[in-house]
Amino acid sequence: MPTLKFLILAGFLGLCLARPDAMRAEAVGTGTWTVAAPALMERTEVAAAALDGKIYVVGGFAKPSWQNILEFAISSDVEVYDPATDSWSMTTSLPEGRHHAGIAELDGFLYVIGGFTRSFLSIWHATSNVYQYNPAAREWRELAPMPTARGGLGVAVYQNRLYAIGGYDGKHNVAAVEIFDSKTNTWTSVRPMPTPRDHLAVVAAGDRIYAIGGRPELDYHRNMGVVEAYDPETNQWQSRAGLPTARSGMAASVIGERIYVVGGESEAGTFAANEAYHPATDQWQSMAPMPTARHGLGAAVVDGHLYTISGGPTPGGSFSRVNEVFIPPVENPDTRQ
Repeated sequence: MPTLKFLILAGFLGLCLARPDAMRAEAVGTGTWTVAAPALMERTEVAAAALDGKIYVVGGFAKPSWQNILEFAISSDVEVYDPATDSWSMTTSLPEGRHHAGIAELDGFLYVIGGFTRSFLSIWHATSNVYQYNPAAREWRELAPMPTARGGLGVAVYQNRLYAIGGYDGKHNVAAVEIFDSKTNTWTSVRPMPTPRDHLAVVAAGDRIYAIGGRPELDYHRNMGVVEAYDPETNQWQSRAGLPTARSGMAASVIGERIYVVGGESEAGTFAANEAYHPATDQWQSMAPMPTARHGLGAAVVDGHLYTISGGPTPGGSFSRVNEVFIPPVENPDTRQ
């Protein structure tokens, strides 16, 4: 029979061996992060979207220099990241620099919608311009403008149409929900968002479009955790479970059945928070936080991985080249709600 000493030793070894497994299980349960090649430029308040397996990072503010001082550091640059080679390149610049724009991919084209640009001595001139990028020709062309000029808006794609939601028109918050049909180059308006705000995140998941967080009147001292879902079939909005960490200036993307909301800022600092929302259960879960807290970042998904690029590590005017990649947890079908 085993001696008592042997049993104690065996138990101790078993505990030691089990501990790494438990740690791995916990990490898998909240996802993990890796670091990828940094962007070529230090920027913040960028727009980012995936197109043909690559990520386009557009506009924003570049780190001020003598080269961009006349444009108040508002960028028209477009960087392209290829996850397959972990490398960056430049492509054709926007026709005009802008920051806090909306962005989305549709039918193999990239769309940049609204945002703020320079006007005299102001950097907060709201625009209604819509630019379409053709990756084959590496060319931009201007399309029909939004009915409502605004920046700090969110854009999502649902059933082959672009939804532009919320924002700030230069004087007030905008509740407008305007839909762009790229086939006819026309806009229509539907029921406005119940809670006007800017610096929000907007994504389409399942049969709803979600407007998440944000701030009133560009004021991050009054960040919101409000979440509202729009049903395009009924043209109705519904309140949903609030964002656990009220914030603005964050980014959001959809992977599988969940919406991941990352980053943001407040008067106290920037957020590393990464919170996942499950629309089917109307529940939030805290996930592994970003290694680098940032606001004004861009986010896009390629092959089930969430790439978070650029953004400011401190509130207001700060810049980075950071490119961090979130690998979501493997969903267990036995425990999925």
